[in-house]
Amino acid sequence: MNNRLGLLLGVWLTCSTTTWAAEKEHGVKVVSPDRFHLPAGDLSLGLSQDWASPLPQVTRALIIVHGRLRNAQTYLQSGEDAAEHAGVGATTLVIAPQFLNDSDVKRNHLDNQVLRWRGNDWMAGEPSVGPGAVSSFGALDQIIKHLGNRTLFPALKEIVVAGHSGGGQVVQRFALTGHDHPALHTEGIRLRYVVANPSSYAYFSPQRPVKFNVADCPGFNDWKYGMQHLPAYAEGQGVEQLERAYVSRDITYLLGQQDTDPNHPALDKSCEAETQGAYRLIRGHNYFDYLKQRHPQLSQTLVEVPGVGHDGDGMFTSPEGQKVLFAQ
Repeated sequence: MNNRLGLLLGVWLTCSTTTWAAEKEHGVKVVSPDRFHLPAGDLSLGLSQDWASPLPQVTRALIIVHGRLRNAQTYLQSGEDAAEHAGVGATTLVIAPQFLNDSDVKRNHLDNQVLRWRGNDWMAGEPSVGPGAVSSFGALDQIIKHLGNRTLFPALKEIVVAGHSGGGQVVQRFALTGHDHPALHTEGIRLRYVVANPSSYAYFSPQRPVKFNVADCPGFNDWKYGMQHLPAYAEGQGVEQLERAYVSRDITYLLGQQDTDPNHPALDKSCEAETQGAYRLIRGHNYFDYLKQRHPQLSQTLVEVPGVGHDGDGMFTSPEGQKVLFAQ
């Protein structure tokens, strides 16, 4: 029985690993149907409602960021389902940006105007490699700016930027380096962030929860894990300034209580990530504790989701996920 269980587990792990590798090497199967025109090119995205025309009933926008599989339509569906379950489907616009790479463009024969990034560089806020250059964070800024248009969204009260796994990494770093949106303040639109089950976090100092030998991991404090060699998107902002802005922002860390596998096929196993803890749940708690130690008056929150592991749909459609995404 044990041998059979071990064999099944081995097959499952192999299949999971193969899925991650296939999407990374051969490109995504599903490209989102909508396009958002930016000066640098057209961003692929999915929308729950047509946002080209006025949406007077929409009071909340949920920008939901995919993980490393770049499966934006899957995340769009999760966002829509979560909103429906929470009873706010009609008043919520769900936007799922898709950060494609060259393999996606080739596999799906996309036109040259579609934005694409090198590998997983979008996770760290790096610029696109074609047709023009825009940081993935800059693309999110443009979405937020579009949502601030009162002609199109006269009743919008809040924007929630949420991401799971690789998308959680994006949202955490975007919240850290993010540019201000004074128009939102003027219009009374609230901006919140939900960071769900990322593999790693960006620390503000060389302090780490796990002891390690710096000689064995010289890049531990480089971006995207630390503040050395920040991306061009953060240009002009000092580390103290970034930290002050970050801890003032409305951020919820949403962690699956079962996301405890130190050998998960999509877990960042680099030495830089390992200095933050053995698996995602403990890495999230370690980071939150680190922030509270540096900022005792921290107003950010950490919420655990019982019975859920590394599962974006399970996280966002859970009662806890719904409450965090659609807090009244």
